[in-house]
Amino acid sequence: MLLGTTLSGGTFDTAKAASTTKTDFYNVIMQDGADPFMYRHADGYYYYTKTTGNNVTLWKSKTMTGIDAGETTVIETGGHNVWAPELHHIDGAWYIYYAKDDGDNANHRMYVMENRSLDPTKGTWTDKGPIADSTNRWAIDGTVLKARGELYFIWSGWEGTENVQQILYIAHMSNPWTIDSPRVEIARPEHNWETNHTPFVNEGPQILTKGNDISVVYSASGSWTDDYSLGLLTSKKSADLLDPASWTKRPDQVFKSGNGVYGPGHASFTESPDGREDWIVYHAAKRQGSGWDREVRAQRFTWNADKTPNFGEPVNPNAPIELPSGEPERDRYEAENGRLAGTAKVSQHPDSSGGAKVGYIDTPDSYVEIDVDVPKNGTYVLYARTGNGTAGGNWSTLKLSVDGGTPSDFYVTNQGWDNWGTSTQKMSLTKGKHTIRFSKGDGYAEIDGFDLFRIGK
Repeated sequence: MLLGTTLSGGTFDTAKAASTTKTDFYNVIMQDGADPFMYRHADGYYYYTKTTGNNVTLWKSKTMTGIDAGETTVIETGGHNVWAPELHHIDGAWYIYYAKDDGDNANHRMYVMENRSLDPTKGTWTDKGPIADSTNRWAIDGTVLKARGELYFIWSGWEGTENVQQILYIAHMSNPWTIDSPRVEIARPEHNWETNHTPFVNEGPQILTKGNDISVVYSASGSWTDDYSLGLLTSKKSADLLDPASWTKRPDQVFKSGNGVYGPGHASFTESPDGREDWIVYHAAKRQGSGWDREVRAQRFTWNADKTPNFGEPVNPNAPIELPSGEPERDRYEAENGRLAGTAKVSQHPDSSGGAKVGYIDTPDSYVEIDVDVPKNGTYVLYARTGNGTAGGNWSTLKLSVDGGTPSDFYVTNQGWDNWGTSTQKMSLTKGKHTIRFSKGDGYAEIDGFDLFRIGK
């Protein structure tokens, strides 16, 4: 059952002309997931991956905010507990770096696969095997730095054979799948904010470069806590990167909990579609105290005078932010302006996009339906602000149908009522008017409204 105050006139005989053209969005780009890695390639597509279990899954999308509705490709690894995969384009070929084990975390090691096709979602992925230094110790979160034409591998590992703490190491690479130097420690947990949970953790290194300056943005504190946050290491491309003295660690976090967003960490970095803006893509807890139950967010960042990134604070989740520059405008429809049936009701709430939402879609005959007007034939993304606080913590579904067609499951993660996530669906629509209906599915879910934007012909 959804809680809220029912508005007068909560059931409508006809849907209002409810859309407004928007150049902003509500900031959850994927309602479930951790360890996001997003890369915008020269072909104009975003390629994205995250931790998905025992495989590596790639998403492909023309827009950053539409990534959840992008086409997907699943690549099997033959392992267990595949963590934090990354997709890199190096010297004309694609490489995926990922950690996996045999079911025992103590056996986590880094691995790499290669694909020489133009599109990483096509062609053949070839297993290049493990990538390790001579110690062959526990290793996760590997990434690649290219400086002065040389390749370096940076990862999080154990100093010995026991899980005492995670340290950041760097080593030289002779090619994208081979380390050819001893590992060198460049950071270990030392500051209070890095050592407030055990085991101590420095992990998730990611690279940003600007001119001669290198920033390694890493995650620290307990990933299972609201204290998880980002730190910063810096060096110069002209320095000896295998000399620990070449690296400087900032004493304080550069991105941490704030504005109702908890435990931001394990970030990656990309550009807006037109290349004019820099964006951070990161995971955060779905709600305060939710630990490893996480979602993926994105926001623009700028640069400090010393050529280090300025991430600011996590943006307010209930205030829309400007779209990445170059993304298409979208039509926004408020659910409270739709036609309601059954037990469905309009309820007021200050964190709703229009000050109201639709809930109580609790019986088989309950629904909200909204008329949309599509300007052109094409492929569209429906980007809906949804909520689920069903007892037991399970996912819920709404049944989504277009023009009375066969309904499909529209999935809504469980993160508590009035704590909004984003559910997406890709659909082909012809020019003209259509009716979109959300009806009762499994569990209970509410809907605040949705954006509709065109991504293809």
